[in-house]
Amino acid sequence: MYMSKGVEWAVHTLVNLAMLGDDDPVGSAQLAAAHGLPAAYLTKQLHLLVKAELLTSTPGPRGGFRLARDPDSITMLDVVLAIEGNESLFRCTGIKRCGKIAELQTGGGGSASCAVNRAMYRADLAWRDALATQKLSDVRRELEMDDPAVTRAVRRAFGRE
Repeated sequence: MYMSKGVEWAVHTLVNLAMLGDDDPVGSAQLAAAHGLPAAYLTKQLHLLVKAELLTSTPGPRGGFRLARDPDSITMLDVVLAIEGNESLFRCTGIKRCGKIAELQTGGGGSASCAVNRAMYRADLAWRDALATQKLSDVRRELEMDDPAVTRAVRRAFGRE
């Protein structure tokens, strides 16, 4: 399984906005510069977060992006779905009903339901459930436990201290 860099960039951007602790919008160029990211690519991720109602966007010279919801109500699943979409991790193509093995089985490959597909579906659900239990506020707390100075660094990077 592989997720795009956009997921990592989105989570860090959302956490940074949460650490600012105010409602002032932050421009996409400033958000990108905070981690040395390409502004054009990050802007695409920001617009996906706006579409998913995780961010709001204010146009104009004093505009920018801000959290649309409290960090305690944003889950990691919300972020992944905003950036990656809601596709299942596994796509069953029904190969059990193809080829020699299917020809040699009575009924052309057994039941219509596939045990491999069911197993992968259960794994996908478990992964989604795990992401749904982790909130942006939890990730922020963990980052702050790893480095107690991180919030101050974020606030300074955005000119808030």
